Amino acid sequence: MTQYASPDLIPEFAYNGRDIATDPRWPETGAPDLAAYTRWAGAICGMACLRMALLRRDGTAPLLFALLDGALKYGAYVEEEGGTIRGMIYAPFVEYVKAEHGLEAEVHGQLPVGNLLALLRVGSTVIASVHKEIRNPTAPPPGRGGHLVYVTAHAGGAVHLRNPSGHTAEALKAAVPVELFAGFYAERGVSIT
Repeated sequence: MTQYASPDLIPEFAYNGRDIATDPRWPETGAPDLAAYTRWAGAICGMACLRMALLRRDGTAPLLFALLDGALKYGAYVEEEGGTIRGMIYAPFVEYVKAEHGLEAEVHGQLPVGNLLALLRVGSTVIASVHKEIRNPTAPPPGRGGHLVYVTAHAGGAVHLRNPSGHTAEALKAAVPVELFAGFYAERGVSIT
């Protein structure tokens, strides 16, 4: 599950400057039109993570843009003057998923790695804020936060995650050593139980 309709094109979008508007599979996201898909695809990593959580629980889930429509109604994203998209904003997102999807969720404005691992040990999953270049975890981290991944487990000294913008099969479903994960991780997120 990715935030883009065509997972095989993510390397082109992420690293080669390919225009998202050239994604031939955009209708599969439920976007109302190509312009909406082009505008939002790069910003809906959180909706892709939510979709993964729902698929994990139910085996089925609404399309990405149906989830986005719901999140917008609760204020989980804000379109600012000038066109900037701000979000995913955790508190209204949690309100949304509790009310509309029956998920137990909690905002963690401060979630050190040790606490994240403790949540995973008791069966929670976490939508965690990391730098998007966690795609390449052995490279020096250029920063922390700004992109959301779905963290599902801790085993074998690694954090197991699903990355909605992973550019390879290994980056889409990754096992990142805890010490490398920590370099990209902004120590905040949303837990789901």
